[in-house]
Amino acid sequence: MVQPNSCFPHPRYAGRSPAFDDAYALIEDAGIHFQGQLVGTAASVDPKAPARNYADCFVRDFFPVGLIMLLEGRGDVVRAFLHLIMQLRGQQEELEGQQIAPGVLPASFRVQHNADGDEEVMADFGDRAIGRVAPVDSMMWWSLLLHAYVQYTGDLEFARGPEIQRMLRMILSLCLQSRFEVFPTLLVPDGSFMIDRRMGVNGHPIEIQALFNSTLRSASLLLPEPGSQWLVDLAKRRREVLQSYVQTYYWLDMDVLNRIYRYETEMLGENVENIFNIHPESIPLWVQDWLPDGAGYFVGNLGPGRMDFRFFAQGNLLMLATGMATTTQAEALTSLIEQRWTDLLGRMPMKLVYPAVEGDEWRLITGSDPKNIPWSYHNGGNWPVLIWPLVAALLKVDRADLAEKAWQLVESRLPAARWPEYYDGRLGRLVGRRANIGQVWSAAGFLLSRYFLDAPDLLSRLGFDEALPQRSTEGG
Repeated sequence: MVQPNSCFPHPRYAGRSPAFDDAYALIEDAGIHFQGQLVGTAASVDPKAPARNYADCFVRDFFPVGLIMLLEGRGDVVRAFLHLIMQLRGQQEELEGQQIAPGVLPASFRVQHNADGDEEVMADFGDRAIGRVAPVDSMMWWSLLLHAYVQYTGDLEFARGPEIQRMLRMILSLCLQSRFEVFPTLLVPDGSFMIDRRMGVNGHPIEIQALFNSTLRSASLLLPEPGSQWLVDLAKRRREVLQSYVQTYYWLDMDVLNRIYRYETEMLGENVENIFNIHPESIPLWVQDWLPDGAGYFVGNLGPGRMDFRFFAQGNLLMLATGMATTTQAEALTSLIEQRWTDLLGRMPMKLVYPAVEGDEWRLITGSDPKNIPWSYHNGGNWPVLIWPLVAALLKVDRADLAEKAWQLVESRLPAARWPEYYDGRLGRLVGRRANIGQVWSAAGFLLSRYFLDAPDLLSRLGFDEALPQRSTEGG
């Protein structure tokens, strides 16, 4: 008998194969309830998970689960999650004697049962995280899920309630506040997003810039009140500059690489070509041979005297999926994925970062992190959850053939291995040495990518385009 708070009373793909049934069951088992309402899912149901926080519901982990909930007619769960996360913002006002900035949302939460039977929600703002890094991306994934919820269900009333409106204003105010910078990109510390351990990506990583762009768009669309117009106008101007900046300066193809190779340095004044003072000697040898003609990608990071030439999958895929890349760049990035399929996907989509750092570079960049050994975890490991942004990105550029080819890599292998967190090795043939089994977002990526493949219009219906709904009805 189906329980009232079941995640999926009538799953769309139930009975299609044991793999689909197993994915639904895993998400079901991971459900977290508060006051009788399903409000999220744990990161993993692996009883041998080494860290206690894998029993928490992470905002970034829940995003693909939340989209599936919407597609399965469980908008009430997504609404409850969004409302709870918003309420948790005020749970902790200070960390280490410093006031938390308004708009910062927790990385995760858990529901604890006290001795007297009462329930209590405990949020983690980075104070329990490895390295104690605040999660910059939580407010961004929250904003994107809010937009998807409104877009799919038509529930504009929820988004225009005073609490949600206040939260959106705080997020925009935090993102747009003045800093000691001249760049339109968002400055963040190392470990503040999906790559949540030291990997040398402090500064302006491409993933954060793609999420920042979508956050500016989502919040602007959902703030209709006249009193917020100045903030919306500021967000729109920032977004225009941000898009142009990233498209111009983060993009790398052979023409750009040739220009960088012949850069003059120590250039002062306006209208100079090498505005970041990038030294040609910093171009790594691997990129000269690896980057095909007619292909390109967005570099991982950019700042004064620094260009990180590594390929960061999540940021590049989000650039495509959210329409932030130009048409020419989208075609070139798709060409790179197709021509470097073995390097970037191997036997399991997709490498989070390519290539891995090794030797002395590994010791310096990761701090000799034993979990981020070469070709494992964040350092060149393959992450099954990336199948959903990969499929979304390829469908946006009309390459359903490549999206289906990527799906075939996970179709049987991922459920057979019991939904690992990540895979190791240059080709992703090994289940991660320290990977959890029963990782919920691996199962969610598996399901969500199939939804997209079977109905590509869902990308638009879930808010990957600009418009908001004109009517207030539940999506089917």
